[in-house]
Amino acid sequence: MTHAHHAGPGTRPLRVAEEIRHALAALFARGDFRDPELAEAHLTVTEVRTSPDLRHATVFVTRLGRADAAALLPALQRAAPFLRGVVARAVRLRYAPELHFQADTSLDNAMHIDALMHSPEVARDLEEEEERPGLRPGPAGA
Repeated sequence: MTHAHHAGPGTRPLRVAEEIRHALAALFARGDFRDPELAEAHLTVTEVRTSPDLRHATVFVTRLGRADAAALLPALQRAAPFLRGVVARAVRLRYAPELHFQADTSLDNAMHIDALMHSPEVARDLEEEEERPGLRPGPAGA
C-alpha cells in the first residue's frame, strides 16, 4: 500500500545532510577551532552526503580562493570528534554520524575546463569544425 503524501525514502537523508552542512558551514565561517591550521583556513562546506542509516556523513569542503583543500584533510580528521559533537548538538539524531572529509574539486575542474575551452588550440579546432559543415549532423531529412 502506498501513501500519496510520502516523499520517498531519500528525503530524510537529504534533509539531515543539509542540516549537517549548515551546522558545519556556520562553524567554519566563525573559525572556532583550537587548531590554527583550521582557524585560518577559510573553509566552506559545499555538500554533505549521508549513508542511508545516517551513521556516516561525507563532508565535501573547499577553501575560498584557493585550490588546496586536500592539504587540510588530515587536520579535519583530527578535528572530527569535535566536529561530530557540534553536529550532534545542532542536528537531532539518535546517533551523531561519523564524519569523513573530502576535498570538493568540482569548482577547480570547472575552471580548468573553462580555461581549456578558451585556449588558442581549442578555439582553432572549433573554427575548423565550423569551416567543415559537411561533417556536422544537420536537420533530419537534409
